[in-house]
Amino acid sequence: MRNFHTVVLERMTHHSEDFATEPYECAWASEATFFIRIHAITENGATLNSVVQLSVDGIDWVDDGIRFEPISKAGTYFLRVKHFGGWLRLRNEIAGREPDIRLTIHLVLKE
Repeated sequence: MRNFHTVVLERMTHHSEDFATEPYECAWASEATFFIRIHAITENGATLNSVVQLSVDGIDWVDDGIRFEPISKAGTYFLRVKHFGGWLRLRNEIAGREPDIRLTIHLVLKE
């Protein structure tokens, strides 16, 4: 039987500026999936650009190069990650005129 764990990194939070999720230690897992649920997003060109970041210690971060396609409408989106270090998080850039995004982000880990 496989082991898995789901963690909520953001729950129904509002964002209008760039942010990073809380880091999560996941060295035991062999695969990870990030889920982003956009509950609401302003319709004035607001866009969320999310990039997976890796860390060996949970302090210093580097972009993995894996990224979500730009998100500009409500819905649920996911991204699978393999070959990561000991820690994962998402770096999120928000663009647009007076953007406001309400979202939930989950990280699902499996071994």
